[in-house]
Amino acid sequence: MSPANPMNNPKNKAGNFFEDFRLGQVIRHATPRTVTAGDQALYTALYGGRFALQSSDVFAKACGLPAAPVDDLLAFHVVFGKTVPDVSLNAVANLGYAGGRFLAPVYPGDTLSAESEVVGLKENSNGKTGVVYVRSRGVNQRGEAVVEYTRWVMVKKRDAGAPAPEAVLPELPEAVAAGDLVVPDGLDFADFDCAAAGSPHRWGDYAAGERIDHGDAMTIEEAEHQLATRLYQNTARVHFNQHVESQGRFGRRIVYGGHVISLARALSFNGLGNAVKLVAINGGTHAAPSFGGDTIYAWSEVLDSIELPGRSDLGALRIRTVAAKNIDCGTLPYKAVSEEGRHGYHPAVVLDLDYTVLLPR
Repeated sequence: MSPANPMNNPKNKAGNFFEDFRLGQVIRHATPRTVTAGDQALYTALYGGRFALQSSDVFAKACGLPAAPVDDLLAFHVVFGKTVPDVSLNAVANLGYAGGRFLAPVYPGDTLSAESEVVGLKENSNGKTGVVYVRSRGVNQRGEAVVEYTRWVMVKKRDAGAPAPEAVLPELPEAVAAGDLVVPDGLDFADFDCAAAGSPHRWGDYAAGERIDHGDAMTIEEAEHQLATRLYQNTARVHFNQHVESQGRFGRRIVYGGHVISLARALSFNGLGNAVKLVAINGGTHAAPSFGGDTIYAWSEVLDSIELPGRSDLGALRIRTVAAKNIDCGTLPYKAVSEEGRHGYHPAVVLDLDYTVLLPR
């Protein structure tokens, strides 16, 4: 008798393929993760973010919080990482985001868990892949929601001949409405210290249509992008296995798209230094892959200036940040996705992110 193929052992999870998903399916993800001050320190070491609210307990307390929360995107990535083994282990690419909200700050010592619901399915015309839409939600140890978002991902089929489900595309908002933005309990910018935060520019100093070239750039190191992805317990094979990826369409490991988001957010400090709190991810597109050795530049456009009812201490800005690889954004011949779709992007554009932040008034 020939020995059993160990790859057929049901204890070895191969991840879900497109035909394994069902509309309305709810997935509870492993593994709960307690976020620590060490995670925040490593996150800072990886990206160099300097936003004062997440950097200083003293600053955060002066703004009405009990301590400095961890970076909003660190919380997002930890929740995202929980979803990968069930949603995107067999992904070809993570395509975009919509309707993301940051609902409560995460502090060192909080434990995050995640759950997702399948809200859309559509097989691609090649019959080999399909797009899965999931609404994911992260909660803390008290069951309080801390972040929620919709993302869509292209996933391989196990069997190209498997019948396709009826195509269902979810309705996705263009942006999170002002009334749905959540200001954390106690947060108060009445005594916001601009000198400590590193920028003199308040909410009223920005106008819709204004563009900011953030000037700086960061080169992605192979070791750093893999370390970052492991920090989030993101197990997507395309980020780690060079032996396999050397035979793939790019011949290289792909950088986790969230790594580029965090790089762009850190770069945005130069020009948006007082935008210390993310409250929404309105939409986002990973327009092209990034690889180790790429240098990331970023610029931002102010899309809207939002007054929040009853708040004279702070306001919100809707920002669009574009990140590009190996080209100075100041001279980038960029074309808008809203007009020409994905094919309208210059090849150097790797990220187009639409999000909302809070600033002092």
